[in-house]
Amino acid sequence: MSFSLKDFFSSITGSKSTSVLGIDLGSSSIKVVQLKKKNGKAILETYGELSLGPYANTDVGRSTILGTEKFSEALGDLLRESNTTTKNCGLSIPISSSLIKFIKLPIKNERQIADMLPIEARRYIPVPISEVSLDYFVIPKNEILVSEFKGDKKVEVDPSTEVLLVAIHNDAINKNKELARLSEAEPSFSEIEVFSSIRAIMDPSLNPQMVIDFGARSTKVYVVERGLLRASHIINRGAQDITLAISKSTNVSFIEAEKTKRENGLLPGKDISLSDVSSLTVDYIFSEAGRFVFNYEKTSGRKISKMFLTGGGALLKGLKEKAENSFNTPVFLADPFSKVEYPAFLENVLKDAGPVFAVAVGIAIRKLQEF
Repeated sequence: MSFSLKDFFSSITGSKSTSVLGIDLGSSSIKVVQLKKKNGKAILETYGELSLGPYANTDVGRSTILGTEKFSEALGDLLRESNTTTKNCGLSIPISSSLIKFIKLPIKNERQIADMLPIEARRYIPVPISEVSLDYFVIPKNEILVSEFKGDKKVEVDPSTEVLLVAIHNDAINKNKELARLSEAEPSFSEIEVFSSIRAIMDPSLNPQMVIDFGARSTKVYVVERGLLRASHIINRGAQDITLAISKSTNVSFIEAEKTKRENGLLPGKDISLSDVSSLTVDYIFSEAGRFVFNYEKTSGRKISKMFLTGGGALLKGLKEKAENSFNTPVFLADPFSKVEYPAFLENVLKDAGPVFAVAVGIAIRKLQEF
């Protein structure tokens, strides 16, 4: 899918402005969003999605593993078909190519973190430190000081510092660099997809919120509090598994099963057994997500206040209602385009497409912030 707004906005925006791209390099498709900033607002210029299946000689909707040259060919095709006009971009990195950990360091001075982190990271990273790139973020404290008693004297002490440790495999970074070279894109950063989604679909809230990101190959679950990632989990099943289950159950091709899935989803149609087949995969994902939520709430003592569904699999009919019943909490479909301006006639289209483009929108918004 693609749509260009260049001509629409050319009549209402007089002066030139810088355009940027957010590119989401998924396992079954690539998504691109082009934004520009005008009068302090982010304006949607164009967006598009391209399935990768045909580039791997397989079906649309299947998860693929493409070489860099094929990936760059697909990206080039998408940029042309979406009528993009800039090469300035940011690129996504799958969470599967990274490791995210929350660790506590017994230090008082945050300037010591950079020295201590590589040493501490060896305890959590299962590969040599030389094979990954490290980054970190200091989690703001709810209370700057805590009190303790020593004898009959009350002393104010500084608690340990909590740090979000991020390690990205160098192979993923190098792949993005090579992809950019071959496609002539000009990325200034690569970002793990989870952080892009948070930026695109959530506003800072004191109460914990949860995101379930339904990809083709896997489902990512994470908790966000005060706009910050607080916990994450990967479930090794995704939307593709539903299609494969339907294909096996009904003895039809993957393409036919994908069509059936999109038409019926989890809703009981003419053949109730099909919705039961689809529900098996979703039940497993929700069961795993439920355990993740239970552990988080038990450890933190804080209850999830709302949930967002994102990713291509979030468009499955009946999924939102099933999530509400399973988690007993308000559930919303991600609406990343609510953070940008676009013509009113596209509102329904973009709301429906929103969950698919959350990562791309989040990356484009970050890229705009560079200017």
